[in-house]
Amino acid sequence: MLNRMEMLRVFLVAVEAPSFREAAQRLGTSPQKVTRAVKELERMFAEPLFHRSTRQAHVTAFGTQIAQQAKETLDRFDNLFVEHSKTQQTTVAGRVGITAPHAIGKLYLARFLKPLMQENPGLQIDLSLDDELTDAVASRIDIGIRVGVVKDRRYIARAVGDVPLKVVAAPTLIAETDIPTSLEALKAMPLSMLIDRKNGRPWPWFFAGGQTYLAPSSAFSCDDPETELEFVLAGLAYAQMPHYLAEPWLSEGRLVEVLDEIAPPPIDLMIYRTQSGPVPPRVRLVYDHLMKCLSDPGQFPQG
Repeated sequence: MLNRMEMLRVFLVAVEAPSFREAAQRLGTSPQKVTRAVKELERMFAEPLFHRSTRQAHVTAFGTQIAQQAKETLDRFDNLFVEHSKTQQTTVAGRVGITAPHAIGKLYLARFLKPLMQENPGLQIDLSLDDELTDAVASRIDIGIRVGVVKDRRYIARAVGDVPLKVVAAPTLIAETDIPTSLEALKAMPLSMLIDRKNGRPWPWFFAGGQTYLAPSSAFSCDDPETELEFVLAGLAYAQMPHYLAEPWLSEGRLVEVLDEIAPPPIDLMIYRTQSGPVPPRVRLVYDHLMKCLSDPGQFPQG
């Protein structure tokens, strides 16, 4: 049986996840264990924490209040040990293996990690860029960043933000082709397709209502998101890309979003640890710092 503190930690993950099954995946445990922890807390509080259906669980108003209090309590508890460790050791040193998607690694991680590396000269960052899950053992990965669900139950995963997908084009191309007002109209436009490096096949485009589209031919294709962005900025094609890649150019007016009314639901941005046991101080430091940066819309665009 979990103690009360462990049950509260399980409860907080269940509040953030769309279902108890997803919460279990993020915790690296079984859905039954999540359900038991929630039921035991409901017994203790004598109040329901979730409204449940066969597929989903929605937190109640009382559950929301308890979640806020639990988070504040656990944060104070965790900070007690963080502050104590700081009195014992002011800097950390050693290797931390990180894996991240290519675009996030190239555009954001240097800026995010710079203050940590300056404050801790002995810190060694080993970064592996991969748009799919990386073998943590073979690649010696400690921390991973992924867009989408982390299905490996061995990993301790947490959602830190949303990643909207946006169909964009340069104003010059829109002026030439007119703004597409439907998916059918979009199909007639010059399109760019991003290639999956693993299998050489193009990624489909996603839209609301579970719709997908895979163009039979494209004006441009490549396996690098940043290169695709350059071609889109040049006015050569429409593309669907994550908001964190398009946002700077949308803000400057060099890209324009189209068909936002049929945009798909945002995808979870996940950060995970590959170790479920005690975490070395250097890994904990980098993990907590990256989680803070990625969940801050001022540092990482959330849409």
